[in-house]
Amino acid sequence: MSIWALLQGFGLGASMIIPIGAQNAFVLNQGIKRNHHLTTATVCSILDTLFISLGIFGGGALLSSNETLLTSVTIGGILFLTFYGCLSLSSALRKPSEQEKSKEVLARGRRAVILGALAVTVLNPHMYLDTVVILGSIGGQFEGNDRVAFAIGTILASFVWFYTLSMGAAKLGPTLSKPKVKRGIDLAVAAMMFFIAIHLAQGLWSQYAA
Repeated sequence: MSIWALLQGFGLGASMIIPIGAQNAFVLNQGIKRNHHLTTATVCSILDTLFISLGIFGGGALLSSNETLLTSVTIGGILFLTFYGCLSLSSALRKPSEQEKSKEVLARGRRAVILGALAVTVLNPHMYLDTVVILGSIGGQFEGNDRVAFAIGTILASFVWFYTLSMGAAKLGPTLSKPKVKRGIDLAVAAMMFFIAIHLAQGLWSQYAA
């Protein structure tokens, strides 16, 4: 097994996973609230493992060549990102007193957290493009044990990042949960979600308008 291929996988995987996205925002928020945050990190990492493996070992070509499937994923993602952005914007616009009153409502059980992690992963088109198509096309260029090493490297990057983000957010929870800081995070997440949704919509429009 090539250490160089593993390191390449780790570096590329990290570059795809670390940029702020729906998964990261969800993991961050669960960490701040210390609400089953390690479960959230575990679910996101396992799902990434499944999709990375699917992409590197053959699924990437299937998704990228199926225009209907890719379009369906993109439309679903636009709707999801818009909805998630509205939730974050709504949270940012709440008064501090209302945020305090809603803390117990926002605290969710393990099952609800798992379903949330599934949603931000499976309904996120960037996840398919990054892990299945891009990582799959690059990983598919390796042969034999090198391909396995590359896959392991990308999977390790996912586990390391999500657990680091989750535990870091939990540790800094008292600071990050202050009203002004939390409002800033919610506004940033909302802006990011709307930006990604608009970008995807523009790409879809230009594809069919051409």
